[in-house]
Amino acid sequence: MTDTVSPVSRSLVSRRSALSLLGGAIAVATAATSGLTPPSRAYAADRPDQGAGPRVEGLIARLTLDEKITLLHGATDPEPLGQAGYVPGVKRLGIPPLRLADGPAGVRVTRHATALPAPVLLASAFDPDLARRYGRVIGHEGRALGQDVLLSPMVNLIRTPYAGRNFETFSEDPLLSADVVAAEIEGIQGEGLVATVKHYAMNNQEKDRTSVDVRVGEQPLHELELRGFEAAVGVGVGAVMGAYNKVDGTYACENKTLLTDILREQWGFGGLVMTDWFAAHSTRKALTAGLDMEMPDGTYFGRPLKSAVRGGSVPERYVDRAVRRILSVMDRFGLLDGSVPPRPDRDAEAGAAVALEVAKAGATLLRNERRTLPLTGDGTLAVIGPTGTLPFVSGGGSAYVVPDHADSPLDTIKARADGEVTYALGEDLFGKAVPASALSPAFDSEGRQVGAGQDWTYDGTLTVSAAEEWTVVLHFSSAPVDRPKVLLDGEELFPLAPGHGEYFPGGLVNAAPDGLTMRRKTLKLTEGAHKLRITAQGGDAGLLFRLRHITAATRAQDVAEAVKAARDARHVVLFAYEDATEGQDRTTIALPGDQDRLIEAVTAANPRTTVVLNTSSATSMPWLERTGAVLQMYYPGQEGAAATTAVLFGDCDPGGRLTQSFPVDDDHHPVAGDPRRHPGLNGTEEYSEGIHAGYRWYDAEGVRPLFPFGHGLSYTSFAYEDVSAHWNRHGLDVMFDVRNTGRREGVAVPQVYVGRSPDLRLDQAVRALGGYRRLALLPGERRRVAVRVAARTLSSWDAERHDWVLGTGRRTVWVGASSRDLRLRTSVEVGK
Repeated sequence: MTDTVSPVSRSLVSRRSALSLLGGAIAVATAATSGLTPPSRAYAADRPDQGAGPRVEGLIARLTLDEKITLLHGATDPEPLGQAGYVPGVKRLGIPPLRLADGPAGVRVTRHATALPAPVLLASAFDPDLARRYGRVIGHEGRALGQDVLLSPMVNLIRTPYAGRNFETFSEDPLLSADVVAAEIEGIQGEGLVATVKHYAMNNQEKDRTSVDVRVGEQPLHELELRGFEAAVGVGVGAVMGAYNKVDGTYACENKTLLTDILREQWGFGGLVMTDWFAAHSTRKALTAGLDMEMPDGTYFGRPLKSAVRGGSVPERYVDRAVRRILSVMDRFGLLDGSVPPRPDRDAEAGAAVALEVAKAGATLLRNERRTLPLTGDGTLAVIGPTGTLPFVSGGGSAYVVPDHADSPLDTIKARADGEVTYALGEDLFGKAVPASALSPAFDSEGRQVGAGQDWTYDGTLTVSAAEEWTVVLHFSSAPVDRPKVLLDGEELFPLAPGHGEYFPGGLVNAAPDGLTMRRKTLKLTEGAHKLRITAQGGDAGLLFRLRHITAATRAQDVAEAVKAARDARHVVLFAYEDATEGQDRTTIALPGDQDRLIEAVTAANPRTTVVLNTSSATSMPWLERTGAVLQMYYPGQEGAAATTAVLFGDCDPGGRLTQSFPVDDDHHPVAGDPRRHPGLNGTEEYSEGIHAGYRWYDAEGVRPLFPFGHGLSYTSFAYEDVSAHWNRHGLDVMFDVRNTGRREGVAVPQVYVGRSPDLRLDQAVRALGGYRRLALLPGERRRVAVRVAARTLSSWDAERHDWVLGTGRRTVWVGASSRDLRLRTSVEVGK
């Protein structure tokens, strides 16, 4: 460790210094929600015949066709660092290679990196400045770990609670998403790493993501999904990743309307556009539509492109255009002239500090009855649930990061609590040993070793004493594709997932505590003997595997032990989980496994139970009224245990607010009961809800959510007073007072919502978020707050004009603590 302060450390120091300078009982705070920045035009021009700077144009003139094409697609890295992609440079001309790494919540390479909280938890803080520092950690570490391009952030809206990557993105609201993504990109690129905003566009689900055709109207397209991407362009994002899906009949990665008409002509984007991995479908159509780079190989932009140019079907000027865009981004980041700063060392301590701050700031207290929280030091505390002992760092797929460390909540709670802390499993993820009496002939199912180069086969029977549901659990040490083959009554229990499914396991339930990979299969077995056949190969390194099971009887025993622990304790903290991953959607918003029954049993035994949710998105809670408190922590990163403990014991205020509406159940949300909306019918998905996504749908339909957008409790209370609103040519200036009426310091997140324009004959939301502000107030402190509602937020997209139209006339303005908890109201004339 040197005495040099890293850029990330300096940002932390400067932030603290700035905060220490704030004084006075009443301060005026202006919200950082002023709308979209005008597009940056610091890039190369976009038409095939337009030029860039002299350095780039000089290189293009000297490149051979083969060398140009080399720059337009991925290849195998001769010195891989565990990153997702690699683009060879041209050594002859001093053009360096590019390494591209996944990184929505930290840099995903072989080496250790800071595992930050999931982006949805970051967004829950409603704090763009914090998002900027989050981005700086990733940008700093990306360069330190040998990367040039970050394949993040994701800004697709949360449209359905089932989407498997909801934890990787920010919100159902376009304004909040735009603010957070813009700030994070500024942080990433401020450290010299190229950011990539993704997935452009309408990649709002994982089900059939490589083929589904999204049909969406022009107004909701611009007002909802595209706003975050436009904000990214506005702050100068270097790259855009095209989505897998089709949009209005055309694949996103060859969709001229998206890639050229909107992205380049309307917004002025001049950076590079790459495909998602294996998302290219053509050569000429994609290149001329505006795609610049195919990843991770050259299926279409390799030899087929060379042949097309030589054959005359693709003019070489389109190749030059794509090369120009790529080189212009490299030139902007100092990669062509050697002006890029030396790669820094990682600052793990600074990264961990930001990870902890984000996890605390985004922790969202959904319920707190009978002063259940914060926990007091009196009496025994029972911790229940598998994620009480296992740190749930991140979701699965490309979001997974190898963390420096990750403590278990049980350990951090024991270190913080004054009294005795007990533990009960409650819900078994990993299975229990198969009784020896059930296997004939018997074998050691708890630790079967297969030597290197050897094969092992078992042919026998599994005897079940009564008809019941079994979950068979396989633990194995090999790569997933080399796992043992297990057949029961001729059915293979753990077949390889189709496509790239094996590369996107979950972040929790696919790894045992000792590091073995895990697969599970649930099936109903009849009483009697079942034919069991297992074949395993030792490969080059040998193989260790275990075969375990979970049944109704084992679940009942686990629940009984948890109930006893709860009954014997003063306080209970029950950790519940849901394990999401790229590549698959959820099928229900209910907690998986037997967790609902576990929570019902535990809360019946002890009403002073706090449920901590480590889930990806919205969750149904049929047990809610029996709980004392519910704390939403999503996937909180490597410092998640410390942050959760700090919130539980009141060492900090829960600072988060929901960035998405939580529905009551599977039957009451925007895509419920209509397969045309999700997951689609006959390959087509219709966004027939129009502009009424998220909380807008609940308001339009008069449906009560379980918890509304923007909801989150504090350990203190706040009063909202004295609202006023004034129009000027930049938008609305809304001013009001917020006062801490409690006895301790706390965090308030006042939100400004704006109603419909009477002058527009366009579909409009009942109310839409116009701005917000995050405030930390001492007991009794009052602050005058100013929130600017930008003219863009007050505008609607007119599909006939293909442009924005300001919503003039008298409009209602609300100030509140959520989209449903509206404390103040006024009205103002807009546009006059």
